Amino acid sequence: MRPAALDWSVENCTISRAMTILGERWTLVVLREVFSGVRRFDDMRVRTGVPRQVLANRLATLVEQGVLRREPYREPGSRVRHEYRLTAKGLDLWPVLVAVLGWGDRYLADPDGPPLSVAHRDCGAEVRVELRCAAGHEVAVPRDVVPRPGPGARRREATPEHGGGD
Repeated sequence: MRPAALDWSVENCTISRAMTILGERWTLVVLREVFSGVRRFDDMRVRTGVPRQVLANRLATLVEQGVLRREPYREPGSRVRHEYRLTAKGLDLWPVLVAVLGWGDRYLADPDGPPLSVAHRDCGAEVRVELRCAAGHEVAVPRDVVPRPGPGARRREATPEHGGGD
């Protein structure tokens, strides 16, 4: 049986576009630090071990893409430097980080458990990502979801290798 997904193009796929911003090895680590309150370059570099140039490039990309913004600060007797703050676009990545954290905790944690957890500030309960449809139903397993073309989908041109020829 031929998958229906082959009928539409993925050339304008937003997952692919998002991964051009987020898919580099250190990007989510940098975002983890900013979400944890570590906002200064030197603190990030020391805490994560990210090479200086790689960190500079990642931060520049995240600023250029509107995920982070630079805020100036000055320590007494020093030059002006910048710290990195999340924008609204960056804050919207929080569920992504929580989902990656949950997956890592499930499959990659040390025997003693994960080194980081996230809790609801008001009640202290663990925070996790849950999927729900727009009607409010919980989506518990991937098989309960069906991919389908969205409003920006483009129909694929039929080619012999994609079922359009003899």
